[in-house]
Amino acid sequence: MQRKFKALSLSYKSAPVDIRELVSMDDATARGLLIKLKEFFSVSDTLILSTCNRTEIYYSHELDLSLEIIKLLGVEKSLKDPVSLLEYFQVFHEDKESIGQLFRVSMGLEAQVIGDMQISNQVKRAYQASADLDMAGPFLHRLMHTIFFTNKRVVQETAFRDGAASVSYAAVELIGELTSNTLNPRILLIGLGEIGEDVAKNMVHLPTAQITITNRTYSKALELGAEYGFRVIPFEESLAAMDDADVIVCSIMKSEPIITKQLVHNLNIKSYKLFIDLSVPRSIDTTIEDVPGALLYNVDNIKSKASETLEKRIASIPQVENIIEESIHEFHNWKKEMMVSPTINKLKNVLEQIRKEELERYLKNADAKEYAIIDKITKSMMQKIIKVPVVQLRAACKRDQAEEMIDLITDLFDLEKERENEEVKKH
Repeated sequence: MQRKFKALSLSYKSAPVDIRELVSMDDATARGLLIKLKEFFSVSDTLILSTCNRTEIYYSHELDLSLEIIKLLGVEKSLKDPVSLLEYFQVFHEDKESIGQLFRVSMGLEAQVIGDMQISNQVKRAYQASADLDMAGPFLHRLMHTIFFTNKRVVQETAFRDGAASVSYAAVELIGELTSNTLNPRILLIGLGEIGEDVAKNMVHLPTAQITITNRTYSKALELGAEYGFRVIPFEESLAAMDDADVIVCSIMKSEPIITKQLVHNLNIKSYKLFIDLSVPRSIDTTIEDVPGALLYNVDNIKSKASETLEKRIASIPQVENIIEESIHEFHNWKKEMMVSPTINKLKNVLEQIRKEELERYLKNADAKEYAIIDKITKSMMQKIIKVPVVQLRAACKRDQAEEMIDLITDLFDLEKERENEEVKKH
């Protein structure tokens, strides 16, 4: 029975955040699941991709292991009723479906923020984890490198990855642009609601910045600070901390602005202070720009920038899909060649074995010159004989009839016997 490349996919499209959290895996959990899949089911070409928005498991096997994989995931995550989660997963049974899904996910077509740049690195890490455990064979190696090459084409040939398409990432990108000439810019983030937390996570794209975070729920700030290595201060100290900051990002839900013109006027502004207001209603008084050196950007400015980028990305989707289609076509051609290669090699071995046996049988008394001539003639004959079935096999690949042709040639030349003989020699 032929192994097929299959996939299980759970994402923000099919499951709410509380379900996504249940099945989400860190590196250690994903590694544990990979090892169990290898030990229990001898799966090959396996990839586990787990992010905040999706958990996907790709694998090659003769059987559908969806239920078994969910159960093993339940063991790794200590879930009480993992089987009930199967309804949230989309199952891909065929090679073409699974390959297409992995391409779309890797390019960012299936991301919550379309064209998300982080997914490329997440896919690379997932592939590296599989390779480290020897769970990536020739099929997955070729598939992943085709995906990486496709990703380069998308970046170089389209606008699909240009700019920032989420408010949080657009805010961080803006900070990077405006502080590009500032050595180790000091950034104060006030408020860790949904947008504020997202901004904090995207701050990893500002590696030289000195980041301080604060939140009314102090424990949340401590948890995020520990995860990303940020300095954490109590919320009561946030106004005083503005004096030392080059950039103040505010994401606080309050009916009245907490950063007023008078407060900014009392700050020590040597050259500039950048204020970014991500709150609705606004938490920074719009008149602060009357104070020399104070620069204010609000959520509307940033949303406008993100929306413009998103429109460009959406317009690029047909171009991206064409590039993906070309890459998948190229990969399938390679895959078809790979499918028939073992049969071609077995056929060559069978014919070569027959040729050698007949030479030994009839040329025992032949001198070296005679042997060389006949050896050359029989090799030429064998090459001409094998040419027709090889051409037919490759033609069958293009017609998607390779399996039928492989079975026919295997039966005709008794190639299964050849495989059995090889196994006997190994043992």
